[in-house]
Parts: sequence; C-alpha cells; structure tokens
Amino acid sequence: MHPRVFANSHPENIAAIMGDGSGALTYRDLEYRANQGAHYFRSLGLQNRDAMALWMTNRTEFFEIYWAAQRSGLFIVPVSTQFTIDDALYIINDSGAKLLICDPAVSAADHILEDEKESIADVIRLNLGDWSETIAKFPITPISDELAGVQMVYSSGTTGRPKGVRIFLPDMPATAAVPRAEALARQYGFDDKAVLLTPAPLYHAAPLIFSTMPQRAGSKIVLMPKFDAEQMLQWIEEYRVAFIQMVPTMFIRLLKLSEEARKQYDISSLKAVLHAAAPCPIEVKHAMLDWLGPIIYEYYAGSEGNGSTSIGPEEWLRKPGSVGKSDNGPIHICDESGHELPTGEAGLIYFEGGNEFAYYNDEKKTREARHPFHNGWTTMGDIGRVDEDSYLYLTDRKSFMIISGGVNIYPQEVENLLIQHPEVTDVAVIGIPHVEMGEEVKAVVQPVHWEAQGDELADRLISYCREKLSHFKCPKSIDFERQLPRHETGKLYKQEIRKKYWSGHA
Repeated sequence: MHPRVFANSHPENIAAIMGDGSGALTYRDLEYRANQGAHYFRSLGLQNRDAMALWMTNRTEFFEIYWAAQRSGLFIVPVSTQFTIDDALYIINDSGAKLLICDPAVSAADHILEDEKESIADVIRLNLGDWSETIAKFPITPISDELAGVQMVYSSGTTGRPKGVRIFLPDMPATAAVPRAEALARQYGFDDKAVLLTPAPLYHAAPLIFSTMPQRAGSKIVLMPKFDAEQMLQWIEEYRVAFIQMVPTMFIRLLKLSEEARKQYDISSLKAVLHAAAPCPIEVKHAMLDWLGPIIYEYYAGSEGNGSTSIGPEEWLRKPGSVGKSDNGPIHICDESGHELPTGEAGLIYFEGGNEFAYYNDEKKTREARHPFHNGWTTMGDIGRVDEDSYLYLTDRKSFMIISGGVNIYPQEVENLLIQHPEVTDVAVIGIPHVEMGEEVKAVVQPVHWEAQGDELADRLISYCREKLSHFKCPKSIDFERQLPRHETGKLYKQEIRKKYWSGHA
C-alpha cells in the first residue's frame, strides 16, 4: 500500500484537509507534488539516506514534503514548533540535516530563515511559503532512483536533550509494503473510505504515523491546526470522522467540558479512538468508555519501534490499567542488573526480537537500551510489571522514579490521583533534594482557579492523597504554577520543573 496506488485508482479522493477549510489535498495532487519535491531534493544534491528537517505547523504541505522525502530515500526529521532556536539548532545539527524547510508561522523558524549568521551555515534553508513555486518547475513523474525513506523522530526531551531514533532501514522500493501499515489497516479498518482526525502536531511520532500509515490505505486525514476539545467534537460531526489517535491529556480536557457542550454534537460516526503516549488514569478511561462506549483502544509503543502492546475496550474492562499484551515477541521485566523478576514485580521493560534501532550520535544511550546479556532484548527506559496472563502495566519512566530513604516511589501513581481532584487542572510530581532522605516527594499543581492557590488548597490536596495512598507516596509539599510546561502531545517536561529545585544539587 502507498498513496501512489490511490493517486491512480481514486485521484480525486481527499488525502488531507484542514478542519477549518484552509487547505485540501487530493491523492492525485499529493502524488504530483511529492514527485516534484523528490526531483527538487535531488537537484540540491540530497541522496539516499541523507537527512532533511521539517519545522512547520499542521498544514497539508506537510504531507507533500513527507512523501517527497519518503520516495527520495531520506531520513525525515520533524522539529517541534514549541522549540526555542537553540533547541531546534541542536536537532538540525545533530541529525546532519542537509535541508531545512521552515514555516514562517513558527516565529523561531522565521528567525532562522532571516538570520544567515545562525550556526547552520551548511544547511540549505527553504521558506515553506516558497515550496509550491519552487517545486513547480520539476516533473510530476517519479525520480529514477526512488528508495524508501522513513522519519527519524527525536524524543520529546522530557529528561534532557532529545535523541534521534534511527531505525535500520533496508534498501527497498518506495512503494514496498510496510507490514505495520497493513496490520493497522486490518485491525482498525483503514481504507479509501475511512476518515481520520489528527488533533495533535504532526512533528510528533504518533500523530505522524497515524496520519501517514492510513494514507497508505487511501484514507482521508482531517488536520486540526491545534487541539481544542469542543472544536474537535464539532469537526467529528462535520466530517463524519471514524478514527482518532489521542493522548490521555486530551481525554481530561474533553471530560472537563460541560455536559451540555459534550451532548451538543453528533459523534456517532466514531468507530475507534486510539490512545497512547502516557499512562491513562483508570477513572479517566472509565469515564471515556461510559461516554463513548466500547470503542477506545490503547497501545504502548515508542519511536524506537522495538516493540508494542495493544488492548481493546472489552479486554481493558477485564484488566483495568493494563496497556495490553505484546504484539510481537515476549516482554521481559528485569531489575537494574538485567535479571528477570517474578510475575507481578515492577522493573525495566524489555521487548524481545523487535526492530533494530540506535540513538543517533549517542552510543552510550544505545548501549543502555540493550540488555546486558541477552541479544535482541531492548528497552525504552520504562518501568512496568506483567501479570499472570502476560498483560503489561506501566508504572513510570525509570528516569522519573523518586528514591526517598531507599524506597522507590513512582510519581505517575500520585499524578493519576491528583488529576482527578476537581480543583486541579494539571499536575507534576517530582523528587526534590532532602538532606536526610535523599529525595522528598513534591507536587507542582496548576489549579483550576489561580486565586484558590495557597496553603489551604495544598493541605486539601495532601489530605486527599493520604486518604487513598500509602503516606510515604504522598507529597510532603505542594507548589502552584499558572501553567505547567507540557508538550502538545501531552508529555510533561519534568526536567524543566526539576531544574528549579535541583539547581546547585548533584
């Protein structure tokens, strides 16, 4: 499956459309412009396995450029629109990108376009506004040396500098079948009649995959420029959307809409809501299932592509909190030394027999992702446990674990509880320095009403935690912020929060 197939069989079908009507792209136009883009890349000297960076907002041109690079054998490096200039320059330089396409709607990207003194002198820069005119002079037929390329996504940098995940890609035709895409099409019914809504930014791995994979099956993608809970419901009704890929943060935003707002729109066209990226609080998922019915599917995977799990709604109701069983090889739960732990104990999650990958320009992190003595076992650094039926439950990131007085505390459990409190909009739980205990549990809360912040609210939230959790897990103190640094896909930049408390400490 490949968009080219549908450019030939259903040329007038829509490949992508902006929900607000500001742009649309047929499969025929996608094929023509992708071919022209591939010729343009070759004219610049870009060859198979070179890298190019794409720094842009959600627009239909994203797909023209993506598929042009895919058939040119390139590594496609999306850059977050939330990045500062320094963060973006780091990724552009680290990836070895030879071309950078910038959307002037991103202020930092616009600055790089204008300033020739930026430290990417060897990188060709193109203003996205010039894209259509630039490629117009090139042929609409395929280049002669097509080869399949793939995205090289950088991690969100929640615990430090982002790292590029480079999947080892064999040389194969651009239109070669991709087993993962075919499996998704079979599992969820992606075909040339399906309509999917993408509410998250395409520069992130999951929204990019769950837009481009369905395009291999001829589906229509409806793009949101930016997530808005009520607008999403409106566009589900308007476009008769059948499939959405979301994150738990979006669930929480939807559930905070008034009942009147939620009932205002006809969303009966929905067949499947997929979610991942972070553990979903059990009560939040129950509330979503009560509202939408048994159409919520969960998966656990990463940019590394080394393994995944999935779970359907009926399964989840039997195994609440689980992210499912492995889709491929066995899962192994190991301690810090690499020894397997008994069933039910939490440890580092390893997948066996998954795709081979490396963290680009970081041999140390690549080695750390490999099991110390089992070849073919790899980890993304997450902590979890497996039950007697082989269902996986996520606990937290290894790097987020708090060690207080020698006891391991997983912040996710506390966060999942606090986010349910009616006075809390967002929350991060971290460890802060403590002379005697090493670390102490602190919650940083974004309150629903800023004027409520203070000691009384802090006391209420701590008491709320102590009613439901063991006291050693509960925050000893709570600070308040107007806004937490959260990625648009829902990931929390805990490193930014930790800096405030760990400055000057080891």
